[in-house]
Amino acid sequence: MARDIDPSLNRRRLRIELRKAREQAGLTQRDAVKRLEWSLSKLIRIEAGTVSLGVTDLRALLQLYEVTEPDLVTELEEAARGSKGLSWWAQYSEVVSPAYALYLGYEGAADTIRMYNPVILPGLFQTADYATALQSATAQEANVRPQVDLRITRQERFFDGDRGPEVDVVLDEAALRREVGGPAVMRRQLDHIKTLVDHPRTTVRVLPFSAGAHFSVSTPFILLGFKDDDDLLYLEGPAGGLSSRDDLGLSARYQECFEEISAIAYEGDRMIELLDTVRESLDNG
Repeated sequence: MARDIDPSLNRRRLRIELRKAREQAGLTQRDAVKRLEWSLSKLIRIEAGTVSLGVTDLRALLQLYEVTEPDLVTELEEAARGSKGLSWWAQYSEVVSPAYALYLGYEGAADTIRMYNPVILPGLFQTADYATALQSATAQEANVRPQVDLRITRQERFFDGDRGPEVDVVLDEAALRREVGGPAVMRRQLDHIKTLVDHPRTTVRVLPFSAGAHFSVSTPFILLGFKDDDDLLYLEGPAGGLSSRDDLGLSARYQECFEEISAIAYEGDRMIELLDTVRESLDNG
């Protein structure tokens, strides 16, 4: 694993491999910390991927779990060395809550991202003007610019370059028609969405008003998919945050909801036609 990978991704790699190794060794967390004479909270944080891990502690875990395969040991030692340091969003720490920081760490490792917001356009799709108008209405004045810069930096990490997750977004007609920032800002925003439709790793659909009510009609959500781990659900809003991996029923319900709204949402030419209709209404206004 490369040393220049974001520390949160290295911590996630360690979390997955060490939890798997402990389970294969037939040990509970309490068994492991008793033999290592560690506190239980220390191992819990390591397996949650919320703290860095020194090479010395890593080697103690690998010895306990009888992990000896040379290539894997070398890879995990590199991950441990790379687990220290600041993540890319550290420069925006004044506007990144602990819950959102945890989400950003997982987002950076995701293979697929599915998202829906019934009220506003998702942050990954917002122009700087749209984001500024939105934050000016919801955030303290001093936090507006950092929030906007955070959004733009996040977008660049997703859409610039050839590598990155597959992004599948269902936009809501209500969000398209809500004039955040006024007609001029919305026209540029709608034009920007049309450019993202052509991005090779992005799928865009629009859920029309005619779709009616559904399970998440009032709740924005994001589903993070991983090839080597369980999917994660992130519920946006004041009381939101990452769902517990133990709450598989809740994640499954939102997965079902995303499939349901995707099946009835407009795509292709029909979606573009709706985008153009909304834009023309702004011109006429």
